[in-house]
Amino acid sequence: MLDSRHGMFRRAAGETRPHQDLQCRIPYRMEPRIDLLKNAGCQLLLIIPAVLAGGCSTKIGPDYQTPETRVSPDWLESEDRRVSRKEGDFREWWRVFKDPVLNKLVETAYSQNLPLQIAAVRILGSRAELGIATGNLFPQSQAFQGQTEDFGMPLLRNLGLGDSLWYTRIGVMSNWEIDIWGKYRRAIESADAQLMASVAEYDDILVTLTADVANTYVQIRTLEKRLDIARHNVETQSESLRIADAKFHGGTSTQRDVEQARTVLASTQATIPVLEGQLRQAKNTLCYLLGMTPEKLDEPLGGEAQFGQIPAPPVQVAVGIPADLLRRRPDVRRAERSAAAQSARIGIAKASLYPAFSISGSFGFIATNSQGHSLSDIFNWGQHYYAFGPSVQWNLFNYGQLTNQVRAQDARFQELALSYQNTVLKAQQEAESALIGFLKAQNSAQFLAESTAAAQRSLDLATLQYREGITDFTTVLTAEQDLLKQQDNFAQTLGNIATNLVGVYRTLGGGWQIREGKEFVPEPILQAMAERTHWGDLLKPGAVPKTPPSSLIRAPDW
Repeated sequence: MLDSRHGMFRRAAGETRPHQDLQCRIPYRMEPRIDLLKNAGCQLLLIIPAVLAGGCSTKIGPDYQTPETRVSPDWLESEDRRVSRKEGDFREWWRVFKDPVLNKLVETAYSQNLPLQIAAVRILGSRAELGIATGNLFPQSQAFQGQTEDFGMPLLRNLGLGDSLWYTRIGVMSNWEIDIWGKYRRAIESADAQLMASVAEYDDILVTLTADVANTYVQIRTLEKRLDIARHNVETQSESLRIADAKFHGGTSTQRDVEQARTVLASTQATIPVLEGQLRQAKNTLCYLLGMTPEKLDEPLGGEAQFGQIPAPPVQVAVGIPADLLRRRPDVRRAERSAAAQSARIGIAKASLYPAFSISGSFGFIATNSQGHSLSDIFNWGQHYYAFGPSVQWNLFNYGQLTNQVRAQDARFQELALSYQNTVLKAQQEAESALIGFLKAQNSAQFLAESTAAAQRSLDLATLQYREGITDFTTVLTAEQDLLKQQDNFAQTLGNIATNLVGVYRTLGGGWQIREGKEFVPEPILQAMAERTHWGDLLKPGAVPKTPPSSLIRAPDW
């Protein structure tokens, strides 16, 4: 039977409900609309199962395909005996320098670098965004409702209802938009890809960090070596000035020789403050990379024992083949995953062009004094109500807004697809440039080693001949300047060899592998986040999978 008490339809105790009976809540005392609402609702109920059966596996929008890229079959310098096609040890590539200080510095940077930790926390944010997308597969809204209203009007007294009418209603309601067209599953695809893109971003920062630490360390050692050379030449030139001054006072030389010696000495001395300033700046940069304050750096650098010891790289480097860049370089992976995430957003936008089917329902209790009830009667089973029914929403007239949203998402995808192809092309260019820089710096160092040795012999001969009166003092000064220049150039080239090798490993995507098997976020940060917010299982090991699950239907993250 149908009872219109409390402004809704209620099944009487013991009465069975026919399959076609639609229980729904309607405004107070609107009995003439009952049949119309029932018929419309029941027709929609018949549509829902048919649509679900035929459309649950449907996903509107393009299925992502990795954009095609062009990769060279081999390196341009592959014939050079110093280039090996073997797969190198990219996990801890800095160990090829056999420098314990450098090894320790990289470990410190990995554990303390703040930009890296920021990227790690972004991964947790992306993981939470995935949880939001997963939750949308389930009833999107649930709410507890409570309402009390009191009406007072003269008409109530004429109807014998007293001076006022009140009613109180409490209950729960829920609404579930069924994912007919795959909008929410596409959102999970996008969130999956975005999560992997955030992991690739972390890896890319780690690649850059290890390379920056190594480069800065090499720069520090090179500047120390150049400082040592400059200071040694100051000592040599000071001795030349002393000799010239002694000869001048002895009447065997001119004042011009003294002033020339003083000019060369002052010029060399002027380079020392510049080098010292550059050295301090390089150390400050290293402190930032290590996540420490400047006064704590002396001990990690090894003290005076390591001063000026430029890391010596191996002559040969193992680079594999260019195709390995696609799987090893994190920036390539990030660009590809970003394109995949955007491809899924096209499907999300296209789903808005189709009707959205929802199922909503509510259940609760209601009490009113119109039937002689009191507030304490509200939880009597006879006072319950419930409503259930489907709905459909279709934005037919949107003046092209939805269509243009699809177009905008498609344009963004094409942009990211081209960006991915450009990233691959740029990766090859950077790797080739770093490789040729490493090889040519070695060639240059060979010639500079010879010229430096020759400049030293030339200075020794000029000094000896000047003391014996065979040559003038200008020859000695010129030889001193030549030696300083050759020694300084040689030191810089040794540093260039090391930094170019660092560049090779950076462009080949080495270094990020050290985080494999470890958590992205350091434990102290995880503890602070857990104390501040309920993260559920998202802070536990394995919360970020290596690859997304194959199924898009997953349990929610509570």
